[in-house]
Amino acid sequence: MREVTADVVVIGAGPAGVAAACAAAERGKRVVLLDENPAPGGQIWRQGNRPQPQPAARLWIDRLRASGAELHTGVRLVDVSGPRDLFARKGEQTVRYRSGATVLATGARELFLPFPGWTLPGVFGAGGLQAMAKGGWPVAGRRVVVAGSGPLLLAVAVHLQQAGAVIVALVEQAAKSALAAAAPALLRYPAKLRQVAGLGWSLRRVDKLYGAWPLRVEGEDAVEVLVVHARGGERRLSCDLVACGFGLVPETMLATLLGAAVDHGVVRVARNQATSVEGLYAAGELTGVGGVDAALSEGMVAGCAAAGDVAAARDHAAVRDKEAAFARVLDRAFKLRPELTALAEADTVVCRCEDVSWGEVRGFDDARDAKLKTRCGMGLCQGRICGPALRLMNDWGPDRVRPPLFPITTAALAEIGAAQATEVQQ
Repeated sequence: MREVTADVVVIGAGPAGVAAACAAAERGKRVVLLDENPAPGGQIWRQGNRPQPQPAARLWIDRLRASGAELHTGVRLVDVSGPRDLFARKGEQTVRYRSGATVLATGARELFLPFPGWTLPGVFGAGGLQAMAKGGWPVAGRRVVVAGSGPLLLAVAVHLQQAGAVIVALVEQAAKSALAAAAPALLRYPAKLRQVAGLGWSLRRVDKLYGAWPLRVEGEDAVEVLVVHARGGERRLSCDLVACGFGLVPETMLATLLGAAVDHGVVRVARNQATSVEGLYAAGELTGVGGVDAALSEGMVAGCAAAGDVAAARDHAAVRDKEAAFARVLDRAFKLRPELTALAEADTVVCRCEDVSWGEVRGFDDARDAKLKTRCGMGLCQGRICGPALRLMNDWGPDRVRPPLFPITTAALAEIGAAQATEVQQ
């Protein structure tokens, strides 16, 4: 087993992780930045087949390279012995990371709410289809409906349109009045106002349905029609692809495994981004979904604090607080309506890995009970897709997290177990 030691280990190379790594490394600390992807940037700065990062990301990626922080890509955390003692897999190798402080920047994932037909070929997560298009998957000439909720839908629709897709409609579950009520807050954020205006202008010819949501997908072997609830009743939208997402869910599994307090689905942090576990900090979407600017500011606070620079962490906190206020405005504007948790029918598959239907898991007391009796959440994704949806649909509390966080071989599991046992004996 390979061992790597550092002053600060940062997990996740999205905006928050990159900022944290820069902040700590620029203060003379040895920093190791881990990410499971082949390049830094996370989903928001994913380069795909672009020869260069986006302009917004380039300065930060260049700053990361100049900082001296080590970037370890293709790394997946699978187990822990504590907040400063982590086990990962890189290819076929097990790596143990030890540090003086750890910063979690594990980001968020899309929230999928099942509805009839959502498993048909041609239905994608909104961010997932965007990522595939960035990677070169052909969408040119394809008719796409972008549906769900949140500002991500605008960005996805514009990107797909630029890639040659025909955007049939943008379907947003939030009412137009709720979005209008949030508009005055944008005046305090001119850069965001310009961004929203630019996206809106790019989509000026696209049909936009507010207070609308998917009801079902129809088609024989693939998507043919998305039926949505809209003002005045049902509306049928002929399409080739559906990009659907109902916002983002903080990725808290590793934080939970490390014992960090999680409140209402987000990691609880102090003013300096410290979690409830000593030596463990958190930044970015896992502390509350707020967008790239919020993630960058939180990453700077966490990186400075992990490096022991209390004054710098305090200075960056003012920017963080301003971004947090904007995130709260978005939360109110895009609050999910209760109808969305009742879209699935009894035979609608809710756990795709284990082929479990809504009728099979409806009414269980908690996720553990459902796992024991249906295997729901025990597939390759380890409940990352069905878990958040079922917590909303069944009003479950948080699920327990057990290692390994990702499927690994029994040999790797035994190797980690032996290392942990040796540590206990010493």
